[in-house]
Amino acid sequence: MKSITINGSQRESVGKKATKALRDAGKVPCVVYGGEAPIHFSADELAFSKLVYTPDVHTVVIELDGKKVDAILQDIQFHPVTDRILHIDFYQISDEKEVMLEIPVRITGNSKGVRNGGTLRIVSRKLRVKAIPANLPDIIEVDITEMKIGDKLYVTAAASEKYTILHSDNEVICQVRTSRTAVADEADDEEEEGEEGAEAATEETAAE
Repeated sequence: MKSITINGSQRESVGKKATKALRDAGKVPCVVYGGEAPIHFSADELAFSKLVYTPDVHTVVIELDGKKVDAILQDIQFHPVTDRILHIDFYQISDEKEVMLEIPVRITGNSKGVRNGGTLRIVSRKLRVKAIPANLPDIIEVDITEMKIGDKLYVTAAASEKYTILHSDNEVICQVRTSRTAVADEADDEEEEGEEGAEAATEETAAE
């Protein structure tokens, strides 16, 4: 998984006045949990743009006065009116400790059901997984090529030995629904079989 580096400064004062002063200066107060003790720090608001305003998921390297802390984003608070970042919580990670993270799902392939007029409905755009940091994927790809009208793709289709999916096996990632313009999937199959038969007949004629 890709990583983003955040350069920050450790802070000693964590009261309301100190926090307000940081925000007025264009900085974001943050806390890192999961270690021996919480680490309070601040960083420029612009430093978080590639971490927060993106659909991608990253691990984070927080550099504090020469010290590096590996972490993941755990929680973020926005101002209800301006949408400015008010506060960020991080969770410290290590090479051997499993962590939980929501990973984006990418749909690949061209569904037979969609080609026949069906509608693809994506139910789960992210999946929560558990793994050591080295095994966390950037995205989870699922192939819908063989899906016909009425088919559902379950989270079991995204299973991997590298991570554990923290959803029940019957949770749906996506499904192909029927529509007014949909035709029977059998017609598509018959067309493919007809093309294969025609190709075979051509090959036989050429052989003669």
